[in-house]
Amino acid sequence: MGKKVVIIGGVATGMKTASRLRRRDKDAEIIVLERGPQLSYGACGFPYFIGGDVKNFAEFDHTPQGVARDAVYFKNYKAIDARTGCNVTAIDRAAKTVVYTELATGKEQVLPYDVLVLGTGSTPVKLPLPNADAVGIHSFWFPWVVEAVDREIRERNVTDVVIIGAGFIGMELAEAFYKRGLKTSIVEMQDRVLPQMLDKEMADIIKKPLLKAGIQLYLEEKTLGFEAADGIVTAVTTDKRVIPAQLVIVAVGVRPNVELARAAGLEIGPSGAIAVNEYLQTSDPAIYAGGDCAENTHRVSGAKLFTPMGSTANKHGRLIADNICGDGLKYPGVLTTGICQILDWQAGSTGLNERTAAAAGLKFKSVIVPGNDRLAYMPGVKNIILKLLAEEGTERVLGVQAVGRGGVDKRIDTLVAAISLGATLQDLSNLDIAYAPPFNGPIDNIATAANVLHNKLTGQMRGINPKDFEAQKQQEDYLFVDVRTPAEFSRNRIAGIKNIVNIQLGELRERGAELQETEGRIITSCQIDLRGYEAEVILRSAGCKDVYSLEGGMSAWPYATESDRDKQER
Repeated sequence: MGKKVVIIGGVATGMKTASRLRRRDKDAEIIVLERGPQLSYGACGFPYFIGGDVKNFAEFDHTPQGVARDAVYFKNYKAIDARTGCNVTAIDRAAKTVVYTELATGKEQVLPYDVLVLGTGSTPVKLPLPNADAVGIHSFWFPWVVEAVDREIRERNVTDVVIIGAGFIGMELAEAFYKRGLKTSIVEMQDRVLPQMLDKEMADIIKKPLLKAGIQLYLEEKTLGFEAADGIVTAVTTDKRVIPAQLVIVAVGVRPNVELARAAGLEIGPSGAIAVNEYLQTSDPAIYAGGDCAENTHRVSGAKLFTPMGSTANKHGRLIADNICGDGLKYPGVLTTGICQILDWQAGSTGLNERTAAAAGLKFKSVIVPGNDRLAYMPGVKNIILKLLAEEGTERVLGVQAVGRGGVDKRIDTLVAAISLGATLQDLSNLDIAYAPPFNGPIDNIATAANVLHNKLTGQMRGINPKDFEAQKQQEDYLFVDVRTPAEFSRNRIAGIKNIVNIQLGELRERGAELQETEGRIITSCQIDLRGYEAEVILRSAGCKDVYSLEGGMSAWPYATESDRDKQER
């Protein structure tokens, strides 16, 4: 007789553990206890059902061959005893038993185990506000809630939707509701969209397509309550306005389900999730934990994190099964990698951003580099903007953010591998990335960003971040030298600059001497900062001392712009 393995939770981690364990051990007795009515569903795809990309909801809990992944499936195909409607109420570590209630009958059962796996997941945060239980307010987390949202849109003639929270779910649902033709508003307490993933200036770039599509963004606003009529939501009240709504999605985050673990005396980590070692064992070696309920370690900073991701949950499940079989495999941690589609834009990141790098006590510099995802003369070329961070001194790559209309996933995934292996900027510069004009340029965006950041770290370039210049442009004495052509300059330029001249790069060597007596800083700029950087070098060689180039130029400028036509209309 093999080991008796009891798994609490039958979605990502739980069913991955069970399925992998069965492939490794034909004799193990595997019992899964799931509180809900469904097993092994793909929750990450739910927004794409609302948006119409996924036509059949059964895709989320059926195999590619159309077989429902229910208890019968797991019994017949995998010899796994998966039980739904089972609410585990207690763990007795001394007796090595769990107590659970059959929700259908109310009957209490006691189940012994040799090894216990906690895959209890997480629960959406609810807002304790007036009328929070009104019809039409949803968390968008469980399958039955998603189906209810779809049904209400169709049956209640919903026209106005408010999303509270601008994280992954909020952004994906904004696109979904836009595709459904609904007037969509987003309320976010922080000063940016995707606040956990993107630095301010990168998030501000993503604002543009949202606003262009007519999606309303209410940043730095706090939700105070909901208005309702006859028990049905009619509006969201913030500290600044009232927003009409017949449907509200609360997407302000989730909390790990650790109540069972805490009651059993298992250690809870500083992130609030269950503490685990590198083998994903809890403080009790006979109990493993994985997925949303388990704490993770950041591979760069070493920080303990709560990072609920479906991809992480599945990796945890596989490793737990292998370790139950005695393999002794170590889980290396996470890079908090994330990506999402926002209308015709993409946004992704991996590693550390400015906030998390500073919290880790690291000294670093960053650079913003725009470009194309393939050679500009190729059909389908799209823009992409990278922000790269590296450690001062070592030039170790710490993190990257990318936004654009194409090629974001490719660059993020490449950086995942590089950062995981401890790459430096020199390593990135010399990566032998596959090249052909339909896919990228001869020097890929990653290598370009690495080269630019190396120049900045070694003092060959002095760059100024867009958000810093936006904050300073009305407060300091400077001369802004735009080195684009007159046609580019007249077509579009940064609004609100106090002192600006347009000198084409080809004329700058001859005219550089006349700028030597400029008081204050000189800031050079072009379309993507290639000419701006060259202008910076030219002016420094001409004797100008306090010269900087605007990182990303116009291509990465996320704030107000103006053209000659705009000025004439005013």
